[in-house]
Amino acid sequence: MQHCDTLIAPRWCVPVEPANVVCSEHAVIVTDGRVIDLLPLAEARQKYQPSAFIQKPDHILIPGFVNAHTHAAMSLMRGMADDMPLEAWLQEGIWPVEKRWVSAEMVRDGTELAVAEMIAGGTTCFSDQYFFPEIVAETAVDMQMRAMVGTPIIEFPTAWAADATEYMSKASDLVHDPYAEHPLISTCFAPHSTYALSDESFIELRVLADQLDVGIQIHLHETAAEVAAAHKNMGKRPFDRLQNVGLINASLLAVHSVHMSDAEIEVFAEFGVNIAHCPRSNLKLASGIAPVAKYLDRGINVAIGTDGAASNNTLDMLSEMRMTALLAKASASEASAVTASDALRMATLNGAMALGLGHEIGSIEPGKWADLTCVDLNRIHSQPVYDPVSQLVYTARADQISDVWIAGKHLLDNRQFAHIDTDNLLQRSNEWRDRFATAQY
Repeated sequence: MQHCDTLIAPRWCVPVEPANVVCSEHAVIVTDGRVIDLLPLAEARQKYQPSAFIQKPDHILIPGFVNAHTHAAMSLMRGMADDMPLEAWLQEGIWPVEKRWVSAEMVRDGTELAVAEMIAGGTTCFSDQYFFPEIVAETAVDMQMRAMVGTPIIEFPTAWAADATEYMSKASDLVHDPYAEHPLISTCFAPHSTYALSDESFIELRVLADQLDVGIQIHLHETAAEVAAAHKNMGKRPFDRLQNVGLINASLLAVHSVHMSDAEIEVFAEFGVNIAHCPRSNLKLASGIAPVAKYLDRGINVAIGTDGAASNNTLDMLSEMRMTALLAKASASEASAVTASDALRMATLNGAMALGLGHEIGSIEPGKWADLTCVDLNRIHSQPVYDPVSQLVYTARADQISDVWIAGKHLLDNRQFAHIDTDNLLQRSNEWRDRFATAQY
């Protein structure tokens, strides 16, 4: 018999690739952090001698969720400025707090809180965009979490950098060292929006991204007000500005993309732009409903993100996946616009592809990292099970996530963290609440 580190035997396994496949009574074999086999359980027990044999008789095993867009440290601002439209939410609620309180300490504590929430919710990789990205990367490594760390680039000074030149210099340093070859950390440039950078800075950023061969993610056409203001002030829509400076390409992750014209959608499709769809944040901030069915019909890769906990207010990819399917059906007036299988793929493999990681994560295939999530469907509201993928998407809740592995490490075991002190996390988050609540802006 061949030795392996872990043999996982769920009731159902959904590899995502190939699409629309559900494997019953199969086993996933993991060695050295990677999937090495997926085969019927009876054959697996004859072929492999595991160090750990994990049986999950009422569970569905899926690739770990890929949260394609968030601001992890903003978990400390959860609920701070609720029930406000985006522009007021930023200018009156969030930016004053950030101006006074953003620091390496705040980013570390907020990111730890977010990572714990995401692991408990089945997320195994997140794409982040926030200040002190080196702290985000360090925290993810310490917590054994996979992350795409976006380095912020804006024109105005913050606690992290003084101007666009310094932002780009610090961003380049992070890309080069120490994470160029790190197994858990990838990096990209993350300009906040078109209204946060000049055309000259965008041109400089494009050259830098090409030289370093890294992607760019940006909030784009999030609200109708953003688009209208750009047209009024610059004479161009945000999309047009990016296209004019050569940033509409396959290395771009366009976050939100709620208010896109048909012509702009065609250009996205032509150039292979990826979209990070954040439905619950869009709804909560009254930003609108993205035309996801149109994107999919044109072959655009659409991933799912939660956005930050300050605007969602959770980092729950299960509820985000369900909302994605339901909103697409309603807005397209077509019940099959986004199926349960489509939604699962968007929350896993599509997210990995959008981050340039589709060759490493996002599906349960031999050779890929063993980033896995196990969900208990033996709950009253998830029974009976006719189609396990439908039950996962339309009925499952975050507290049904029983087990999570990242690079083969069992980080959540029967709902228990293997490595996170939640009492300490909660104490620090409450300390930040007290600081924020007593601040005078």
